[in-house]
Amino acid sequence: MIKAINLHRSYTIGKKTIEVLHGLELHIRPGEKVFLCGPSGAGKTTLMYTLAGLEMPQQGTVEIGGKSIYGLLTKARAEFRNRMMGFIFQNYMLMPELTALENASLATAIAGREATQEVTALLDRVGLGNRLDHLPNELSGGEQQRVSIARALAHNPEIIFADEPTGNLDSRNSNEVLDLLFSLADERKKTLVIVTHDPNIAKRGDRILTIRDGIVCDEA
Repeated sequence: MIKAINLHRSYTIGKKTIEVLHGLELHIRPGEKVFLCGPSGAGKTTLMYTLAGLEMPQQGTVEIGGKSIYGLLTKARAEFRNRMMGFIFQNYMLMPELTALENASLATAIAGREATQEVTALLDRVGLGNRLDHLPNELSGGEQQRVSIARALAHNPEIIFADEPTGNLDSRNSNEVLDLLFSLADERKKTLVIVTHDPNIAKRGDRILTIRDGIVCDEA
């Protein structure tokens, strides 16, 4: 499903160049739940964004379903991303002026598809069937993350990328959100790529890819 080949990415801060990805390679199979781990600053989020077509590598390539995503023009890459991928973020990234139903419908709206009935059913599946008309500030952190899970799945993508999805939640809500995400991924046969700094959470996946010194240094 996802193949990274010889990825290089560096940043220049003042006169200093920091190499974040240094010839990194990995392969993620369809339907896998893979956690990207490593110390702070190791490049976990940079790698996730690069795999998702959001941050172009300075060298190397990413293939998804056999297609080189950085070989596509910008518009075509965005369309491919919108069709193939869903995203969940630590800070939920909900639009404050939109209701839970409207936020969860954003991805289908971008795709030009009316899917209110399907999105409503998905929000009911994540336990928010009675909160459709609530704004984000009327929802708890756990409820907001459930909305973002529904939004990520609403357009039926093949891959879900999640960047520290439980980072703002307490342990009980963290486990509930992960249980829900894993259950929905299994039901819908989705590939999960999750960034986390928490080794206890990472143990719940099929594999752990540890990023250190710009490469995948071990797999478990």
